[in-house]
Amino acid sequence: MQKGLKKNRGYLTLMVSQAISSIGDWLSVIAIITLVGLKWNASPMEVSFIILCLAVPMAILGPVAGTLADRFNRKTLMVFSDFVRACLIFVLTVADSLFVIYACLLAIGTFSALFIPAKNGKLKELVHEDDMKSAMSITSMIDSSTKIIGPLLSGILVAAFSASTVFYIDSITFILSGLFILMLPHSTYTEREGCNGDNRQSSSFKEDFLTGVSYIKSNHFILMGLFLLGISLLILQLSDSQIIVLLRELTSVSPDLFGYLVTSAGVGMFISGWILAKKTNYKPYPLMLAGVCGIGTSFGMMGVLTHLDLGFSILWGCGFGLTAGFSAGLTFVPFQASIQVDTPVHLTGRVFGVINSVTTTATIVGPLLGGWLSMTIGVIPTFITTAALLIILALVGYLTRNKFARRKVDVTESKQGAPKEATS
Repeated sequence: MQKGLKKNRGYLTLMVSQAISSIGDWLSVIAIITLVGLKWNASPMEVSFIILCLAVPMAILGPVAGTLADRFNRKTLMVFSDFVRACLIFVLTVADSLFVIYACLLAIGTFSALFIPAKNGKLKELVHEDDMKSAMSITSMIDSSTKIIGPLLSGILVAAFSASTVFYIDSITFILSGLFILMLPHSTYTEREGCNGDNRQSSSFKEDFLTGVSYIKSNHFILMGLFLLGISLLILQLSDSQIIVLLRELTSVSPDLFGYLVTSAGVGMFISGWILAKKTNYKPYPLMLAGVCGIGTSFGMMGVLTHLDLGFSILWGCGFGLTAGFSAGLTFVPFQASIQVDTPVHLTGRVFGVINSVTTTATIVGPLLGGWLSMTIGVIPTFITTAALLIILALVGYLTRNKFARRKVDVTESKQGAPKEATS
């Protein structure tokens, strides 16, 4: 970690809050699926609606939530979102029907959509531009770590106690996260250009929303990076959602292989985040292309080796899971870090709201298309197709890199500061 980040108490507090709430997210998801899928014997479609209820609000409301995160005090929005989600998780302890669970999850997804751009905007307020790439890499490391720890911890708690107990614990994690956020300073970097209280009073929600859209449209790096990120994530999800189906094609496979593979991917993302936190003088677009190509190669090799029914699947499965996770880190982290550096603080919420909307939409549509494709042509051809599309996408991006070279626009000079009128 950079020396500046080690001494930045506001940033460290925000990261502690993120770690606690991220673990809590995984606790509730695993507990809900266990409750609905095993104890209530829900159908596959009913189980699928659990994830959709969490994801759809983030896909639809991302740009709107991002605008709200730029108009109002981000710290207040984050605390409010955490406390409301704590109450909603608590309601799940007494839920006796799928309707109640779906309603709670839709509300949780809505407030999560508000929390994410507010958190990214607050990060911009607390961290100096020179430390931003390291800060975003560390954020990625926390996310990948909680993806490993959260499901494991949830499984242990559900087995030892009950789903209701996990809901109580998850509710407490959101409360703790909110309390840590309350300790955040107003802003470490308060300089703003052309954004004061008077400006806010004269601008409507619609005007702020359109300003964000205009900024994104004028920034070629955001457009190209968002296109590459969204399309690659959509293609990736074609196969990522079918890994468990692919493993069934092996004649001799450990029942624990899926868990090991997911863990390996998390470790790979952690490693790439750690490297990017140390080496911050990178060019984001080439790294993104390398990451997309790496994901495609990893998934393609898994498909080929499964077709060959090669033994020692626990070795090559974990190996390619590691490289896929590492490559995913190269794809996501440099893009988001560069967006944080270059986007003016008063537009950060809107930009990340759109990014969250695009990525969430890809994670909704991708698995649906992947399931249909696997049923139509088979799971192994699906993996080969995914690999080919990702590698082609990376090659096309490389060949056209000069045409879409990063251009500076009038508003890209990033100025640190708090949102327009926000006060702690």
